Amino acid sequence: MVSTGQSSPDGFWYDQDWDEFVLLVAGAATLQVEGEGDRLLSPGDWALLPARTRHRVAATAAGGPTVWLAIHAGEPGNGTGAE
Repeated sequence: MVSTGQSSPDGFWYDQDWDEFVLLVAGAATLQVEGEGDRLLSPGDWALLPARTRHRVAATAAGGPTVWLAIHAGEPGNGTGAE
């Protein structure tokens, strides 16, 4: 994924039925995980978000692209047979 200054809408939280691994490849981002506060991410930083972990993107770098690698494990329809 590539972000250029985007963030999650105010009050919106991802609350997924599957695990997600995210790696910040380039740029910068602020990830909020409910109950934990802000996580400032720089290239090479990663987060493992277990299923049902409410999280949101508070900010991404406005001065250039923020590049993410996101892997969803157990998401219905992603070819894992977990449908």
